[in-house]
Amino acid sequence: MATTSQRTGAITFSGDVNAQISLATVTNPLAPGDIDLFALSTGANTMTLPTGGSTPTGAIIIPPPGNTVALTLKGVGGDTGIALSKVDPAIITFDNPPPVSFVINAANVVNLRVIWT
Repeated sequence: MATTSQRTGAITFSGDVNAQISLATVTNPLAPGDIDLFALSTGANTMTLPTGGSTPTGAIIIPPPGNTVALTLKGVGGDTGIALSKVDPAIITFDNPPPVSFVINAANVVNLRVIWT
């Protein structure tokens, strides 16, 4: 069953630039509202988006506290990909229709939490 979601974020600058910026996405009335824990193995790990009547518009990828394992976001296993922060959450958003899956390449075994919005 789907739920409604909206991602929001705030950026605060201080020092040479002092500013605060708030950002919000379009509301998704068909969000899955899932929070999943994935046990990644070394190498390419396919992350399949939730289905069942929902349409995810984004994912928040949360590495464990103090993570030291390199993580690379890819469309498919053979892509060069984009290196993700080892410690900060990564927010990715999808066009409509969303992909069926994406790949996270892990340099070692690690657990990741993913919130589907």
